[in-house]
Amino acid sequence: MGSIFGQLFRIATWGESHGGGVGVVIDGCPARIALSEADIQIDLDRRRPGQSKIVTPRAESDQCEILSGLFEGQTLGTPISIMVRNKDARPSSYEEMAVKYRPSHADYTYDAKYGIRNWQGGGRASARETIGRVAAASVAKKVIAKLAPDLEIIAYVKSIQDLEANIDPLTVSFDDVESNIVRTGDLDMVETMIKRIEDVRGEGNSIGGVVECIVRGVPPGLGEPVFDKLDAVLAGAMLSLPATKGFEIGSGFAGTQLTGREHNDPFRMDGDRVSTTSNRSGGVQGGISNGEPIIFRVAFKPTATIMTAQDTVSTDKEDTTLKGRGRHDACVLPRAVPIVEAMTALILCDHLLLQRVQNIS
Repeated sequence: MGSIFGQLFRIATWGESHGGGVGVVIDGCPARIALSEADIQIDLDRRRPGQSKIVTPRAESDQCEILSGLFEGQTLGTPISIMVRNKDARPSSYEEMAVKYRPSHADYTYDAKYGIRNWQGGGRASARETIGRVAAASVAKKVIAKLAPDLEIIAYVKSIQDLEANIDPLTVSFDDVESNIVRTGDLDMVETMIKRIEDVRGEGNSIGGVVECIVRGVPPGLGEPVFDKLDAVLAGAMLSLPATKGFEIGSGFAGTQLTGREHNDPFRMDGDRVSTTSNRSGGVQGGISNGEPIIFRVAFKPTATIMTAQDTVSTDKEDTTLKGRGRHDACVLPRAVPIVEAMTALILCDHLLLQRVQNIS
């Protein structure tokens, strides 16, 4: 089912939205890494539902349990299993969706592929699956701190619908982003974005937007030059997230409007380090990090489940209508920020380990 991710630092997520729980198994984490459930809980709390007035009110504490791979506060080098139990599942809210497909959701395509689906909250297609990714990334960050202590990953809401934040990715801080419930680095846009989300939710509708991410302190040389280019792996990871519809790195699509002379990043020496005078490449050239900050953007579509009636079809292949029920985000962006950071951490941890193996001299 494509639930395994990574090469050396490998994860396998499991569980459904309204089942007994969700979680992850991590294979390939080095031994003797200090780790506790409290370390993981920090990031899970940033992802969990019910954390503010603009996200889904589902009341989940998302408390994690480490079931294996840990002894006396350190990793053993053996598989690490982490579980989060579902406490506030309400499958009855989805009974109509058992026989009607939600437009633009995975309901129909899961049936088309498997001939069976868990209609309770979307099952495996729910964003609740990302709990396993976030938990695994908390472990990955501990490994990164050992291998590349200067590396820093910060994601933030760049835009919600047509509301675009003015953020300097080179100076934005984690505290800036976490100081507001929207998770944008532009404090002047916070109230405007909150109002837009609340207005849309009041209409029974939903909206999307863009999360931007910067990675500072990246060593040069990460990534593979052909199929596993660092930017290609980042794109694949981000587009594996629920509700994503676009990815661009560096200048992205805007770079198509420039000439080569305008777009190229001239090299220069900065002390004993090779650097560039601009960063339209977004920190990756030829699929390999060049030591400059990695900057990319991820587009999230409006949430598929909305509280107004829409045309659809039934599992009996008859035209009908469906009005959403249950608890859903009118805008996924605020909770998507830690998930984007998580996938970035998983990739960089994996490639730091790969680089260590490939350059043992």
